[in-house]
Amino acid sequence: MTVTALQQVSESLLEQINLLLPQLSSSAAPMTLGELSAIVNREGTTLFVAQDGDVVLGMLTLVTFKIPTGTRAWIEDVVVDESARGQGLAKELVQTGLAQAKEAGAATVDLTSRPSREAANALYRGLGFVARETNVYRFTFN
Repeated sequence: MTVTALQQVSESLLEQINLLLPQLSSSAAPMTLGELSAIVNREGTTLFVAQDGDVVLGMLTLVTFKIPTGTRAWIEDVVVDESARGQGLAKELVQTGLAQAKEAGAATVDLTSRPSREAANALYRGLGFVARETNVYRFTFN
């Protein structure tokens, strides 16, 4: 198993990533090759994939950005295929994302996880993430 930052996209990678999306969110629409390419080529965004050979088994998105108070980092869209869970892939993905965030100069890394994702929450706590006392607000465009 290897975890790498995607540098190039292909139809095969797109198909495999699109198979992961419903395991991440029931409302996620399949991406197009153009959309995947835009993510991979966007400055400050790194899409990591966990692969066994050419088979994508998981992914994680790291976003880093500078604001007046410093460099910030967010981990988003962490998912491991159901067939590969329990093998440490999510841990490896998160550790790789954390290393990249530190290299980018971030002092902290934030992420959110639904309480129902018990295994994910246990993983994050085990890696040193601490739940914050804060409100998360979401505005939805209609």
